[in-house]
Amino acid sequence: MSEFWIYFKVGLDHVLDFNAYDHVLFLIALMIPYTFNDWKKVLLLVSLFTIGHTFTLILAVYNLIQVNSIFIEFLIPVTIFVTAFYHLITAGKTLKNKNTISFIGVITLLFGIIHGLGFSNYFKAILPGNASDKLVPSLEFALGIEAAQLIIVLAVLIIAYVTQIFFRFSKKDWALVMSAFVIGVVLPTIIKNQIWNR
Repeated sequence: MSEFWIYFKVGLDHVLDFNAYDHVLFLIALMIPYTFNDWKKVLLLVSLFTIGHTFTLILAVYNLIQVNSIFIEFLIPVTIFVTAFYHLITAGKTLKNKNTISFIGVITLLFGIIHGLGFSNYFKAILPGNASDKLVPSLEFALGIEAAQLIIVLAVLIIAYVTQIFFRFSKKDWALVMSAFVIGVVLPTIIKNQIWNR
């Protein structure tokens, strides 16, 4: 197996590992209000998230930025909670600027930056210490993450389609149920986080 596929697969497996479901949960929260008809917005959001986490991943790998992992492990579930809560309170509402995603776009980019710091801790642990060129493996790892994200997003959109078309869920009901589900899963993680013991 070439080096590209090694790091690509590591990135892919890291996101699709359901024992570490925080990334999957964030993508579910992010996709709650969208359908296949919103594919341009979905693509933009996923791209913004990728730009954010790839940027901080590379900075962290080169030790240009360092953040205590305890804070990152706290902020990641907070980003999931905020995203789901935002979709919970806006479910069924027509936003004034419905054709733009400026607010959620900026938030997605910011959250990508936070999640990238979480990726960096894992990636630096598996990157050989004597690797002189860290940029290429970092990008290969990031591509694996991006591929996994697209798989998850596609799965969420398919489930949303099936639920809304075949089970007659309204878009609002879907948003309410999924937002509440994500909040219910992530809230205990925030409450039990070790940051409260500092």
